Order: sequence, then C-alpha cells, then structure tokens
Amino acid sequence: MKSLISCVIVSASLTLAGSALAADLPSFAKAKCGACHALDKKLVGPAYKDISAKYKGDKDAASKLAANITKGGAFGWKLSNMPPKGMGASEAEIKTMAEYIVGIAQ
Repeated sequence: MKSLISCVIVSASLTLAGSALAADLPSFAKAKCGACHALDKKLVGPAYKDISAKYKGDKDAASKLAANITKGGAFGWKLSNMPPKGMGASEAEIKTMAEYIVGIAQ
C-alpha cells in the first residue's frame, strides 16, 4: 500500500512539473515556434528540452541561442534549417524565448 501511494505521489509530481513548464511557455511561442518545436518531442525542429540540454552549463547560453534564432540555420541538429527569426519573432520575443529554453535545464 505504501509503495502504491509513493508511486501516485511521484507520478503526480512529474505531471505537475511538466504542466508547469508548458504553462510558463511565453504566450507568443505557440504561434511563432509551435509549428516546428514542442517541449518534449522533436517535430520539424528539436524539442525545447533537447535544445536546453545542449546549452546546459554554458553561462552565455541565452545570448548564443538568441543569436542562433535571429540568424536561423540547423545548428548541428541535422534537421531542417530554421528560418531567420523563425516566424517573424521580434528581438524581444527572441530574447524571451531563448531565456525560457535555457531555463528548462537549469
């Protein structure tokens, strides 16, 4: 019985943690990034979690990622090239999204 309760608690905790990450997704991201990216699965481009893991531990990660989003490209993912500024994101949106993605792995 105790292990069943423990499993339920762990499962609920993981579900809530995943929901919190999705809830924190910037409001513009689904429209401008969601056609190619998702939180935890590869679509046309890599998952946000995979991008975050790639930059984990890099103190300049947010600025590097913002620069890559701005210029576009494949960035070594061997997937489709991302167009510059994605779907027309502003500089402020790019900065916000880069900080969000980097923050996932922190």
